[in-house]
Amino acid sequence: MIEETGVVIKTDGMTATVRVHKRGTCEGCAARGICEPSEEGMEIEALNPVHARVGQTVEVSIAPQTYLKSAIYVYGIPLVVLIAGAIIGKNLGESYIRGIDSDIVAAIMGFGGFFLTFLLVRAWSRKAETRPEYKPVIEKIIEKGVADE
Repeated sequence: MIEETGVVIKTDGMTATVRVHKRGTCEGCAARGICEPSEEGMEIEALNPVHARVGQTVEVSIAPQTYLKSAIYVYGIPLVVLIAGAIIGKNLGESYIRGIDSDIVAAIMGFGGFFLTFLLVRAWSRKAETRPEYKPVIEKIIEKGVADE
């Protein structure tokens, strides 16, 4: 399990918004727009089966296979489509399109496929963020909040 520690800042039914401390690797992360980084840390929405309340320190986890599957969808598939589109475009340019340089056709096909895949991944991402199996889960309450003591 990929685990982080954070503080619950808001609850809403069976979900909670947790502020996780920002690490040095956050600055270069391509997914930092998803977790909403701020000066205090990153805010993530997590399932709250332990009924944590605002102010409590909690442990949040996400299954590695979920993380890996998401990374493949977001990074791997667009890369494969970019390369495949360029190869197909190069072959089509050399075989069927005589008036245009085949490298230009390869670039158009590669980036065109990449753009279409980006749109599909974006649609998948919006759908996946509503599915519970793709959300982090609050596993346990580590420290009670000030209001609970």
